[in-house]
Amino acid sequence: MRTHPGVVTGLAWTSLGGKELYVETVCCNNMADKDTAGSLKTTGQLGSVMEESTKIAHTFAKTFLMEIDPKNTFFKRAEIHLHVPEGATPKDGPSAGITIVTALLSLATNTAVQPNIAMTGEVSLNGKVLPVGGIKEKIIAAQRSGITCVVLPNANKRDFDDVPDFIRKELTVHFVENYRDVHAIVFSQTGAKEVGSGDSVLRKVSDERRNVA
Repeated sequence: MRTHPGVVTGLAWTSLGGKELYVETVCCNNMADKDTAGSLKTTGQLGSVMEESTKIAHTFAKTFLMEIDPKNTFFKRAEIHLHVPEGATPKDGPSAGITIVTALLSLATNTAVQPNIAMTGEVSLNGKVLPVGGIKEKIIAAQRSGITCVVLPNANKRDFDDVPDFIRKELTVHFVENYRDVHAIVFSQTGAKEVGSGDSVLRKVSDERRNVA
């Protein structure tokens, strides 16, 4: 299965157990449109805690991109729409933090993340990955969905020990303390496919709008 840049699989806990949580991001403005440049809008019935987590992830993604690729001006010029599907279902909590950062960086660099990778973890403004709940349920859901690589907060190692051995044996699990560790795993040569630059996404949107006009 092929994924598009800006789409990343997270893991969520619900009252019925764990499940996959997809985060989708797209650029939806003309790169010359200064009124919407640098903005982020969200949809998908996100609760107040998840909205805050989204803002933190957006801020960190911008600072991190400046650190690793100072010439990439995508976040300064792009209007980004972030959506978490199944809009009829309310969603809340901070555990999608690293998933949102990854989706934003995937979009900004026009790099598709492999669909067999899933992750969960809160992220701080400085990129620290914080522990989250529901690890056992999330891991079971990941294995059931065909995920083979999972990224978890280092502080959740003890929770991972509660997962049955037959499930753990089918997964490659990376424990991380900082988002830089996540980036190294997800955007490695084997973990992602670059399909162009972030600025090329803006140019494509601009060209499509001119063609429609």
